[in-house]
Amino acid sequence: MAATKLSTLSTSPSPSSLSKPTTPFPLSSPKPLPKPFSHPKLPSLIHTQKPLFAASSKNPISDIFLPNKTCPDAQNSPTLSLHDDDDEKPREECGVVGIYGDPEASRLSYLALHALQHRGQEGAGIVSVHNDVLQSVTGVGLVSEVFNESKLDQLPGDIAIGHVRYSTAGSSMLKNVQPFVAGYRFGSVGVAHNGNLVNYKALRNKLEDNGSIFNTTSDTEVVLHLIAISKHRPFLLRIVDACEQLQGAYSMVFVTKDKLVAVRDPYGFRPLVMGRRSNGAVVFASETCALDLIEATYEREVFPGEVVVVDKDGVQSLCLMAHPQPKQCIFEHIYFALPNSVIYGRSVYDSRRAFGEILATEAPVDCDIVISVPDSGNVAARGYASKAGVPFEQGLLRSHYVGRTFIQPSQKIRDLGVRLKLHPVEAVLKGKRVVVVDDSIVRGTTSSKIVRLLKESGAKEVHMRIASPPIIASCYYGVDTPSSEELISNRMSVEEIRKFIGSDSLAFLPFESLKKYLAEDSPNFCYACFSGKYPVEPRELKVKRVGDFVDDGLNGSLESIDGGWVQANTSQKEATDKEPEDSVIKYSSGK
Repeated sequence: MAATKLSTLSTSPSPSSLSKPTTPFPLSSPKPLPKPFSHPKLPSLIHTQKPLFAASSKNPISDIFLPNKTCPDAQNSPTLSLHDDDDEKPREECGVVGIYGDPEASRLSYLALHALQHRGQEGAGIVSVHNDVLQSVTGVGLVSEVFNESKLDQLPGDIAIGHVRYSTAGSSMLKNVQPFVAGYRFGSVGVAHNGNLVNYKALRNKLEDNGSIFNTTSDTEVVLHLIAISKHRPFLLRIVDACEQLQGAYSMVFVTKDKLVAVRDPYGFRPLVMGRRSNGAVVFASETCALDLIEATYEREVFPGEVVVVDKDGVQSLCLMAHPQPKQCIFEHIYFALPNSVIYGRSVYDSRRAFGEILATEAPVDCDIVISVPDSGNVAARGYASKAGVPFEQGLLRSHYVGRTFIQPSQKIRDLGVRLKLHPVEAVLKGKRVVVVDDSIVRGTTSSKIVRLLKESGAKEVHMRIASPPIIASCYYGVDTPSSEELISNRMSVEEIRKFIGSDSLAFLPFESLKKYLAEDSPNFCYACFSGKYPVEPRELKVKRVGDFVDDGLNGSLESIDGGWVQANTSQKEATDKEPEDSVIKYSSGK
């Protein structure tokens, strides 16, 4: 279904609100690597570093794990959990980490996964290497539920990879928790993957036709099979051979008995960064916030189309394959990443604050206070308040103690889901004209509940401001979004959405203003969810849904267990005929 053309208001953003943010340290945007191949299957060395892996005998991080200190054992916890997520918010599928050259590798991975917990809360795992043997611990639940001291004791060694993910609930979930470990002719390999392959089903059908047997429903297992059947002897060339057959998004870390390998797809859809600890240990992670927690210094991104190999000889940077212009996911800056991370060379905090400032410039409204929908709307709301010269207040408090629920309530109880997480502060709201800033609207159900909640708490007026353009299309690159038919901005105009959620006015971040803010980096981002124009089109009639969708603030749908298949948009013609509402979406008033 094509997007409905939205009404617009012609207001130009002020130049000061569109200035490029400053990052906390000098970072350059990923630039295309020179193609180093002299032969398609023989990658040549671009850059070599020999780190000194002189690990200190005492790691300060190890003090965190006190003897005899136990944590909840995931094996004793119930395995059925229905999602209690941010309603219809898009969900990042997972986060990855890899560490080479630290005697506390598994414990550092554990801490790094804590920092990446927001990227996946349904399963976690770590694989370490000790005496040339890959050892794995995976489980259902939060990082703190899966691991305790005794579990980490089972993971000695100075090389490790880790993974957190969103996945399906129920008995089939545990086998899909990564990292995956597999043996093949020349040894064992472990892999952790962030992203989604758009040609997964075709690859799997081909492999099964040739006799491959699959144990999971994850597209990551396809990668292991492709590595195993490759005709090349060196492991690195097996990875290159496998990745040349993949289409879609993948940021992956691999581990063998003596190597740590990081790979990013040619478009760079999902983030992957590299850092180093003071003892020389090399670290890869989905976000810089994971590096910060384990006291690793950020060095650079893994570039789109790059393979980075770390072993006893140091760090080798290789070109995976010829790559086009990067198409990095813009939603990392809108919603997924933590504000203290630096993603694609930009401060996430600075981006979100600027989005709020643009909204205040282009969609102003008379108001008494500005509040956010916590936590993802906090920074944009501060930017809006600062630019508008209006006080920022905490009108909504978020409960961080509402975990997964093990009940299947009636619809009446389910409607109270938002109240479980968001608590209005009546003393702040009563009699006030309120601007409430959120990061996005997907189905619109949560937004309508929030507006009703604020008005029931005494708000005189509620003006909704959204720090992203309208989402009109599904994502096939590792983000869990509903089908296009379920996206409210694909079915309604801004005014119709305003009436549906019950706000006094509504405005989204104008699409053109977003691109203007990104300046020369704008062409390097993927905007498929705003435009319906896909850098890599799905090749199949149906594409595997990433994880479960959630229909409200309390529970997921039982029908969505074990994932599902959503109709792919196999033609861009309809999308290219319509511009993304020029996103200059605008301010529609109910007055």
